[in-house]
Amino acid sequence: MQWDPNFRRAVVLLCEHTDQGSFGLILNRSLTLVMEQVVDDLPGFDEEISWGGPVQPDTLHFLHRTPEIVEGGIQIRPDIWWGGDFDQVKEAIRTEALSPDDIRFFLGYSGWSPGQLGNEVSQGGWILSESNEEAVFDTAETAVWGKSLRQMGGTFAVLANFPDHPSLN
Repeated sequence: MQWDPNFRRAVVLLCEHTDQGSFGLILNRSLTLVMEQVVDDLPGFDEEISWGGPVQPDTLHFLHRTPEIVEGGIQIRPDIWWGGDFDQVKEAIRTEALSPDDIRFFLGYSGWSPGQLGNEVSQGGWILSESNEEAVFDTAETAVWGKSLRQMGGTFAVLANFPDHPSLN
């Protein structure tokens, strides 16, 4: 099986996994864009946008931990919500009711057709672990992959320190 290079050392937060397919967002791929470059009515909001994945790269998605401010989101973990009322997001940003530490934006997403992700997992294409709020909101993108593996311990902790290209060492 050929593995997709888009996902090399990627940490993907799986937001939805149903019989109709799967949807996730890559947590450790930053872009050189900030929100004020993408959304016209958010001048001065210069938080970086992440690359959520190769599917529909012209769509904007977000994760947050503020259901009391942003209604309509889907709870995917105890302290992580996906989406919600974007007008409320913009208003909360403008009034500074929403901290940049409590929301992350993504262009595009990672998607799999029915059964595709399960097949990739069964063929060893993914390492599965529990997600947490810290990995999504409080860990630098460059540290998410290694930290996630070290938290799993054992062989995974060793893998976290393995160079991307061992032949170059």
